[in-house]
Amino acid sequence: MKAREIALKVLTDMRNKGSYSNYSINKYLKEITNTMDENLVREIVYGVLENLTYIDYIISKLSKKKIDKIQPTILDILRIGVYQMAFTDKIPHRAAVNESVNLGKKYVHKGAAAFINGILRNFSRRKDELMKIDVKDKLDFLSIRYSHPAWIINRWIDAYGEDFTESLLIANNSKPKLNLRVNTLKTDRDILIKALSERGYIVSKTKYAKDGIVVDNPVRITEIQEFKEGHFIIQDESSMLVGQVANPKEYSVILDLCSAPGGKATHLAQIMNNKGRVICWDIYKHKLDLIKENANRLGISIIETKLQDAQILNEDMIGIADICLVDAPCSGLGIIRRRPEIRWNRSIENIEELCMIQKNILDNASKYVKPGGYIIYSTCTIEEKENLDMVKKFINENKEFTLSAFDQLIDSREYMASAKNGYIQMFPNLHGTDGFFIARIQKKNSKK
Repeated sequence: MKAREIALKVLTDMRNKGSYSNYSINKYLKEITNTMDENLVREIVYGVLENLTYIDYIISKLSKKKIDKIQPTILDILRIGVYQMAFTDKIPHRAAVNESVNLGKKYVHKGAAAFINGILRNFSRRKDELMKIDVKDKLDFLSIRYSHPAWIINRWIDAYGEDFTESLLIANNSKPKLNLRVNTLKTDRDILIKALSERGYIVSKTKYAKDGIVVDNPVRITEIQEFKEGHFIIQDESSMLVGQVANPKEYSVILDLCSAPGGKATHLAQIMNNKGRVICWDIYKHKLDLIKENANRLGISIIETKLQDAQILNEDMIGIADICLVDAPCSGLGIIRRRPEIRWNRSIENIEELCMIQKNILDNASKYVKPGGYIIYSTCTIEEKENLDMVKKFINENKEFTLSAFDQLIDSREYMASAKNGYIQMFPNLHGTDGFFIARIQKKNSKK
């Protein structure tokens, strides 16, 4: 199956089944053995998703039919064709047009192929003219140019200002590099860097995380021996900092309330030298199985899994945890560069609903943690309402808790000064990581 055909199938699955881009891509890539085709599939799918509003703006100038009246499969084929011609330099326009026409013939009908041919050939002739964005309102311009919903941009401008927001939009449409976390139970960072370099990978150390490696060219890295033997796990640098901030001691009892797929739990176990207990909860059995699979590959034996809803208080666990990890369900607006479809799947109402869930889980966590112990609260969003506002509200309602400084545990010199106040907010455009929030909240030993 050709790369463009697979890209169309991925976009179709996302539209019809609500599939996540990464899962759908990985499913279809099993049918490909050519690395160049594999890369093209990813480039087209993510390129279309990252530039969707801009692409549709261009198509709307070319089509007599309104966008919402174009048959969805035809529209996806047009998006694939326009993306290649507008945003890539290596693909000849003729190839982009011909392959799109062939998709139209195969998946729709000959009449659709003629429509696709006419639109794309017209764009090829008038590309420079058609790519100009002719709108006066700055919000509309940003929304089209960087393909983010206007409501999100408006919120970010209110929170961070216009210049910062534009740089954030640009970062969200950039290609993130793969990060690995070294499994220090089996190797160390320098040894793994040497091994990966000898295999031809271009690697460097992460800036903030002590156990992280950045890989520039991670082609099929999960097929190498070092992965199979558990020398590393794939995890973003921002996520690695959760374990670093928690800084558990050997023989600690850790309760991870929303654990799957287990990246943070295995890191905590690793820091504890595989001594103690890490109790992992999730509401889906298949996700708990994934945690076990990761733990087994990494050689970790202290992880326990339990099918448990974090919103429901488990009275048997009250007062048991030295550290309670709340990696809360969130809007995910910090990982748009990895999952570009998130921008189209969220709403203000979603955020309000998620805030209620986050508060319920935090309230339960407050009962599980011992006096003197910590709640580590983290999200992969940059929404203040889900992050610092949520933590402040929790502390205001639970006076026995306070934010606890952790600047000694991370490099807090650049963009990290708030670590002295017990929290950090990371941004793709500032830190080169996912957008991520971490707070360390300590339960006082006695009420005052």
